[in-house]
Amino acid sequence: MTKYVFVTGGVVSSLGKGVASASLGASLKARGLNVNLIKLDPYINVDPGTMSPIQHGEVFVTHDGAETDLDLGHYERFVGRRMQRANNFTTGQIYESVLRKERRGDYLGNTVQVIPHVTDEIKLFMRAAVEPDDDVTIVEIGGTVGDIESLPFLEAARQMRLEEEEGNVCFVHVTLLPYVSVAGEYKTKPTQHSVRDLRQIGIAPDILLCRCQKTLSADNLRKIAMFGNVAENNVFAAPDVDNIYTLPLLYAETGVDSAVGKTLRLHNMQSPDLSAWQEFANRDTAASDKVRIAMVGKYMELPDSYKSLTEALNHAGVHTGRRTHIGYVDAEQLSDDNAASVLSDYDAVLIPGGFGLRGIDGKIAAARYARESKTPFLGICIGMQMAVIDCARHCAGLENAHSTEMMPETPHPVIALLTEWKDRVGNRKEAASDLGGTMRLGGEVCLLRERLASIYGADKVEERHRHRYEFNNIYREQLQEAGMIISGENADGLVEAVEIPAHPWYVGVQFHPEFTSSPLTGHPLFVSFIDAAHAHSKR
Repeated sequence: MTKYVFVTGGVVSSLGKGVASASLGASLKARGLNVNLIKLDPYINVDPGTMSPIQHGEVFVTHDGAETDLDLGHYERFVGRRMQRANNFTTGQIYESVLRKERRGDYLGNTVQVIPHVTDEIKLFMRAAVEPDDDVTIVEIGGTVGDIESLPFLEAARQMRLEEEEGNVCFVHVTLLPYVSVAGEYKTKPTQHSVRDLRQIGIAPDILLCRCQKTLSADNLRKIAMFGNVAENNVFAAPDVDNIYTLPLLYAETGVDSAVGKTLRLHNMQSPDLSAWQEFANRDTAASDKVRIAMVGKYMELPDSYKSLTEALNHAGVHTGRRTHIGYVDAEQLSDDNAASVLSDYDAVLIPGGFGLRGIDGKIAAARYARESKTPFLGICIGMQMAVIDCARHCAGLENAHSTEMMPETPHPVIALLTEWKDRVGNRKEAASDLGGTMRLGGEVCLLRERLASIYGADKVEERHRHRYEFNNIYREQLQEAGMIISGENADGLVEAVEIPAHPWYVGVQFHPEFTSSPLTGHPLFVSFIDAAHAHSKR
């Protein structure tokens, strides 16, 4: 029977509950426990797939094809466990399920209400995500205590403590201690109010993680414990850190994981083995040479829009002994006229995934600059497609070649929906007509050759997808004659990767390798990319 740890947040949003949950999961896993994680999101959207990354950060895609909250990326990176569709659900999904049941008559004529019907559905979803051998399931509740939206989730968590056996539920509250520089001290009152709000809805936190700029004094901790009615040895400082991957070490050192284990009566906890995390921290400290990566995108207002990608680059930097500096370049401000002046200070160019017309010309200009200047280039998803368009226009002589996503009437649709060209190249899979049905999502096997097979050290890999437009196989021969080769395909013959052999390092992939990068192992594609950037900097 799994035990539950509910992680809530107070005072303000963006306190790092996701990283805290993931770090706690890593600490407990290091003690020999099987750890699962779930994220509850209070918004009414069914999933974040249709939301702008500027509002909510990146959309993390699981192996089974779910579009989920970015915190699931943290869970996978810290705990090393594949998250699934069941590990993230929203208010929208809950209400959608309740309404389907109501229409079927499952409630036998009862008035359908938030309590018990919605809260029962939340508990049902949570328990359905648990595997039989899970020792601990960490449930992160999105939002801030006091928000109207998250109240049903908090009520369901309150009920779980009553329904589960004693000692099977623990509440961890992540809160903020603001530092008032004029007074020269931390203020505990916001945390006191946050705990009071939590207690008013029937939840008494067992453990407090107090976010702060630096460590707290013993007097601060005692004051918080007294006014929060929490045991003094269960109040912990959670200071800002330069490297989030040191948090499992910090939680073990300060005893956060031990406090959770004692609250849950986990008598089978081993001494923690955090040697892999310590080795990563040591390598990060020892990293020296700096490589500068230009990330050319259109969601520059919020770096979390590319969270998994920035983490993957940092992982690769640590594993190659380098400091990775990422420069966010607004694609809308880039053109053929200024690409050289803007990008020449960087050691490599990366175009991440995205959708829509905005910034497309700048991305094509970036791909062209990297190709012509022999600067290492990595194009991911739409980044690969922009590289194909550049090669089609400027190497194969296909004037106005484009993607039908941006230019439906292009004379040369080198990138197009499968249904727009499949009948001309033989029998292909049908794609649905609505936008929600044409997306290729989740893990697929990719067959590799050429440089890409050498980079991976394998001729077959599994990577995750999130796109609906494909490389148009009608133009395959023309592009290969122009110098761009196909180095990856799926089982149906759809192009998954392209390269330019005459270039020192020029790779485009239709999949998203950043979703499978791990801090402890890195990812071979990003490691090779950072190596190429470093070599270019020396040239």
